[in-house]
Amino acid sequence: MSTITTINPATEEEIRTYDIMTEREAMDRVEACHAAFLEWRKLAHQERAPHLSKIGQKLRENAEDLAALMTSETGKLLKDGLREIKICAAILDYTAQNGPRMLADEERTHGADGKRGVVSYQPIGVIYSIQPWNFPFYQPVRVLAANLMAGNGCVLKHASICTGSGLRLRELCIEAGLPEDLFQVIVIDHDTSDALIAHPLVRGVTLTGSDGAGRHVGAVAARALKKTVLELGSNDAYLVLEDADIDTAVKFSVMGRLYNNGETCISAKRFIVTDKVYDAFVESFVAQMKTITMGDPGDEESQLGPLSSRDQFDTVKGQVEASVAKGAKILCGGKAPDRTGAYYPATVLADLAPGMPAYDDEIFGPVASIIRARDDEDAMRLANDSRYGLGGGIFSRDEERAFRLARDHFDTGMVRINSFGAADPNMPFGGVKDSGYGREHGGFGMKEFVNVKSIFLP
Repeated sequence: MSTITTINPATEEEIRTYDIMTEREAMDRVEACHAAFLEWRKLAHQERAPHLSKIGQKLRENAEDLAALMTSETGKLLKDGLREIKICAAILDYTAQNGPRMLADEERTHGADGKRGVVSYQPIGVIYSIQPWNFPFYQPVRVLAANLMAGNGCVLKHASICTGSGLRLRELCIEAGLPEDLFQVIVIDHDTSDALIAHPLVRGVTLTGSDGAGRHVGAVAARALKKTVLELGSNDAYLVLEDADIDTAVKFSVMGRLYNNGETCISAKRFIVTDKVYDAFVESFVAQMKTITMGDPGDEESQLGPLSSRDQFDTVKGQVEASVAKGAKILCGGKAPDRTGAYYPATVLADLAPGMPAYDDEIFGPVASIIRARDDEDAMRLANDSRYGLGGGIFSRDEERAFRLARDHFDTGMVRINSFGAADPNMPFGGVKDSGYGREHGGFGMKEFVNVKSIFLP
């Protein structure tokens, strides 16, 4: 039987080895989940809500242990792990409190004489959730919360490097009273995953991952006529306009590039700086990036931990080297320390152009790409000059103008103005272009995998 072994990226020590399930074992889990769904769907939304609240409470009670587990498996800063658990609990609470109202039957009319119609949001069955390693609890929880409230069951395939986190989440859900088979965690390879997508009891597929993974999963699901929600990578641009407050821009740019060790789909990655403020921004930004303390992710003083794995380290290192070979200039960082662990320093690249990885692609690590723009109009053009469209940001003293630019011109699903932040339970999350499609949070995720049923009364 094949196995996978999780490895601590800070120490390079093995954590635990897990057996990979056979295809039959995985299919058995799907069938068990479907059987549990048939009972779960009978509950009213108000009866499902307390289960979500109890799961949230379990997460809070175990926050320190869960954060330590994430740190050991992915190198996440311990303090970021604690923050992640708070976000998970907030999502569960939000869904429990708002789900019954958002998913309630809607009264409509039909026909010329205004006869009564009802729109009902009905569950559809087992949802297959394929999730990455960068937020080991948040990524699966946001799918699980929405679909449990909608009345669906959920089968999770987590990233192999955080297998322990996925299995622990299921344990806590069961401890909180969730029916044991309603949420399954499977440890499988890619071939089994493709076969599972085609299983007739799997009614929808959601993936968070790279655009390459999205193309593959989307194609496999399309052949089986399964709906998908894809939250993919991005190369988010943050615009520093001519009237930007430089201190504010630098503060949130450093935060936005280094949050979660730079391994976040909505990280600030491209900094498009207008010529008028370019020198001032770059000088201050580079100076602050040089002060970042890289070290043990469990140490409260550390501001930057290791990348999630040696493979991820090699990928980031290769992207920087390829960009430099094509003419990019390193303003700071760019050279990994000689130490144990997948540590890569806070790095700033300039003199970027199309054809370089640092211009075209997502760098999933603490590497900032600075691009000079002639003026505000040119900055907006450069921001949209990307195959991605997940998030972005605008720094400007004129917040109303920044709002109009964000609303009318920024070709992304989310825009931050004079700030940086993670997901919010009350605001939709998702992107456009190669960043995928579908929305989570804000009530939208609860309606992605439901049967929107029209009932015509006489």
